[in-house]
Amino acid sequence: MTGPATEWPAMAARHLLLNMTPNGSLGRGTEVFVLRRGDGPYVEDADGRRYIDGLSGLYCCQLGYSYADEFADAASRQVRELAFSPLWSASAHPAAIELAERLAALAPDGIGHVFFSGGGAEAVETAWKMARRYHALRGEPGRTKAIARRGAYHGLTLGALALTDDPGLREPYGAPAIETRFVANTNRHGLTDLADDAAFTAYLLADTEAAILAEGPETIAMLIAEPVQNRGGCITPPDGYWQGLRSLADRYGFLLVADEVITAFGRLGEWFGGTRYGARPDIVTVAKGLTAGYAPMGATLVGDRVVEVLNRPGAVFNHGYTFGGHPLSAAIALRAIDIMTRERVLDNVRDLQGHLAERMAALAALPIVADVRGAGFFYAVELSGDLEDGGFSDTCRAELVGDLIPRALRESGLLARVYNRAAPLVQIAPPLVGDRDLLDRIVDVIADALERASVRLTSPAVPIH
Repeated sequence: MTGPATEWPAMAARHLLLNMTPNGSLGRGTEVFVLRRGDGPYVEDADGRRYIDGLSGLYCCQLGYSYADEFADAASRQVRELAFSPLWSASAHPAAIELAERLAALAPDGIGHVFFSGGGAEAVETAWKMARRYHALRGEPGRTKAIARRGAYHGLTLGALALTDDPGLREPYGAPAIETRFVANTNRHGLTDLADDAAFTAYLLADTEAAILAEGPETIAMLIAEPVQNRGGCITPPDGYWQGLRSLADRYGFLLVADEVITAFGRLGEWFGGTRYGARPDIVTVAKGLTAGYAPMGATLVGDRVVEVLNRPGAVFNHGYTFGGHPLSAAIALRAIDIMTRERVLDNVRDLQGHLAERMAALAALPIVADVRGAGFFYAVELSGDLEDGGFSDTCRAELVGDLIPRALRESGLLARVYNRAAPLVQIAPPLVGDRDLLDRIVDVIADALERASVRLTSPAVPIH
């Protein structure tokens, strides 16, 4: 490692381009936050300060930073045996073959095939190309449109970006690669007349069906949705919603895609989060927790009836990634599944999710809290500002969401996500190995930060400390 720890932020500002960052501000008032090691559910920065990793890296580190020796052993064995081999032109290697077998066994009923990639956006791109190829082979090449949900995020490559409802992310890159119609998401906050699940589900499905009919059912290739929508703040679905999406897909002939890049591998207490809600997708996209964050990897899990069409005699799925199913990543993913199974990690989430839900729900009593929502080990607090409609003035947003809350969380030793776009949020996704004490500490730190922000919100003359 080059240079002392004190020089890392300046070195990063000189040479490293960060994701989703105004890189021009680095070294000019904004210093790079450098993490140097992890241990259990904790990480340590370049100055040696310890934090609870309340976001599991970026929804990846299901096992925290534990079991390093086991992962190192898996990686070492694989590298000594076979460092690299592509999944290309009727060629494969044992680690990818075994991992595909394991994933097919864990996947929802009817999902029996796996296409590997390097990450979540690539998995989504693959799902889109599979959907287009599937329809073309069935004699419906006119199915060129997608349905996605308002506020949803599905990745930043050009195809995945077209499915992402954020004009600020899309518009700098011109016309979208996929013509996408956005429909209502499942956030019922503020919809007091739709508090009942049956009424809300009926409303959502009617909105989706109206969009399908307006676009022309014969033009729709797929509908993509997360079991719990991340962007906008851990938005859970009402009862019957995923069953209704299945019915619409069957009625109008498009494919149903569950984007499980975040929600799979235990985040919601199930191997696949859609299982919690009765989802029966045709295609599932995964990444992040697949390797517990120990290596980059994504995968697109595909239903048998889709593969039957893709595998018709003479048909070729002309798509692939050089590093898709990399032997090292596959070996690490296999070890992650082994550890999660052995340590009963899903049971830990199921046992503690009720306690976390109760603790998080109590935050709703604070003046700055508009809503609390989530499931499993995946929660968000939507914030209410100083304007009559609950919004934030620019000054209030800058002071509270842009400064006081994130600073208070970090000073108290917690890394969480504080959104300062669209709906202001505080979001957590703790490592799935966390115990009750860790969850309590996370909520206590959030409560303290939001109490301080509430005082500032209700008493503007009180200075920020």
